[in-house]
Amino acid sequence: MPVRGIRGATSVAVDTREAILEATRELLEELVRANQLTDFDDIATIFFTTTPDLTATFPAEAAREMGMNFVPLICASEINVPGRLPRCVRVLIQVNTDKPQREIVPVYLRDAKSLRPDVARG
Repeated sequence: MPVRGIRGATSVAVDTREAILEATRELLEELVRANQLTDFDDIATIFFTTTPDLTATFPAEAAREMGMNFVPLICASEINVPGRLPRCVRVLIQVNTDKPQREIVPVYLRDAKSLRPDVARG
């Protein structure tokens, strides 16, 4: 079965644990819904990145809270590019699916809609 990548991003109003987890949870829920992911076993791995101004917690905690206890998760920091969207959480979900890549639905929420206005949802 092929592995497909699902991209998404969101922004966080303030650098607090609660704000990061709430925004990440909202993003993950929309990615799961939009891509009809009904079984977390189909998720091969999830990569999270945050801009360097988000340090209060790991966004992967939101996935664990949603029950993704056996999905391999990793968090990293984005490159600090001046003038780019601050307080941003990005995600790349790799899923095992027979869907062609053109049927995969990326999700960009909140201020992160500006990153990909051609595909922004929500």
